[in-house]
Amino acid sequence: MANASDEFRLASSGIDHEGRIPRKYTSDGQGTQSGISPPIEWYNVPDGAKTLALVVEDIDAPDPGGPLVPWTVWVVINIPATLKRLPEGFSGKEEEMGGDYTGVKEGNNDFKVPGWRMPKMASSGHRFEFKLYALDDEIDLGHKVTKDKLMEAIEGHVVEEAVLMAVN
Repeated sequence: MANASDEFRLASSGIDHEGRIPRKYTSDGQGTQSGISPPIEWYNVPDGAKTLALVVEDIDAPDPGGPLVPWTVWVVINIPATLKRLPEGFSGKEEEMGGDYTGVKEGNNDFKVPGWRMPKMASSGHRFEFKLYALDDEIDLGHKVTKDKLMEAIEGHVVEEAVLMAVN
């Protein structure tokens, strides 16, 4: 059995010790301290992984017409397996960061725009699932990247997954 410290895992220094997402990462923040993407770090990328893909969803989003339906907050693809993190405020800046971040691409969230965008919260207690996929190949989804296109494209290419849960 693998040691827990050896497992593929996801963390964020921006999420407090109780697993709460601070306001500055939501639409409820103030001014420039509003709607910025949190720092995300990962450890022990599995052998065989060439790229990583990240999907963040509000898994408690209510559908006005029925039950809960996950709301996509952020999609990021083609993260090199050699990278160890996405820094705070990364969303919208992948091109200007260059270097190791060249080729990283943000997809559309459920607001139908690329990048990190968390909805205004009518109530607290929503759970947010950060899921990082270690993939055995780079994913080409063309110009418009969405969670649905990503999930279809990675079928059969997932080496391992890491999950981080947080609440608002």
